[in-house]
Amino acid sequence: MIEASKLDLQLTIRARLYQHLAIDGKENRGLSLTNRLLCCLILFGGAFAIIATEPDAVALSPSLFRIVEIALAIAFSVEYGLRLYAAGESPKYRGLLGRARYALTPLAIVDLVATVPLYFAFLPTDAALLRLFRLVGILRFAKLGRYSRALRLVVAALQSRRFELALSLALGAFVLIVSSTLLYLTEGEAQPDKFGSIPRSLWWSVVTLTTVGYGDVFPVTPLGKVLGAVTAVVGIGLIAMPTGILAAAFSEMFQREQARRKELKPPEVAPESK
Repeated sequence: MIEASKLDLQLTIRARLYQHLAIDGKENRGLSLTNRLLCCLILFGGAFAIIATEPDAVALSPSLFRIVEIALAIAFSVEYGLRLYAAGESPKYRGLLGRARYALTPLAIVDLVATVPLYFAFLPTDAALLRLFRLVGILRFAKLGRYSRALRLVVAALQSRRFELALSLALGAFVLIVSSTLLYLTEGEAQPDKFGSIPRSLWWSVVTLTTVGYGDVFPVTPLGKVLGAVTAVVGIGLIAMPTGILAAAFSEMFQREQARRKELKPPEVAPESK
């Protein structure tokens, strides 16, 4: 009986944690108070990591910055542990294998990365390690992804068009290699320092196909100029292709979301006639 009561208590605690931490754990629409506080903490942690990259700001109170860094890392570590424990409330994440499956989800990995500064804070800080520490702190902003319905729709839109996007990426890589090879053949002798190899020509192809056009490298021979013009025109089409694919995917996904909200919206009751 005692073991059964302890098990029931654990399940109750886990269920309550799930209601407070999981986005779909709250019966009413919107974020729970706990998640709202976590959003504020994430915003503060990301902003703090940005400010901490300014040496003059850190010089005002190095010990205070270090204490805040450790406190934030501890807070995110506790959050990660509680989320890992509460994930067992979902049927697909129950048991040891279920927890491991949850730990490998993208959002759980982001949560784990946010705890890394805790361990960096106790290590000797050199310049390279400090820069890595700041980068990890700024990545805390990625934790906001789980709270944004719009961001989840964007991810779903990308996943729905992953094959089309992969095809456009492969086509773009093919055009890059072809244009780099042609410019290497036509401009290699005239400008060996810029087009003396296909990897060197690749920089020009990337800049031209993406329509950036830095102007630091450009063809000088007549045939090279013709090929450059053709590459620039082809680049417009290559940029437009994934743009159109993403626009269609976003439009379709947001239309589905609007239709879903209309279905969930309770019907309006007509006023009674006197």
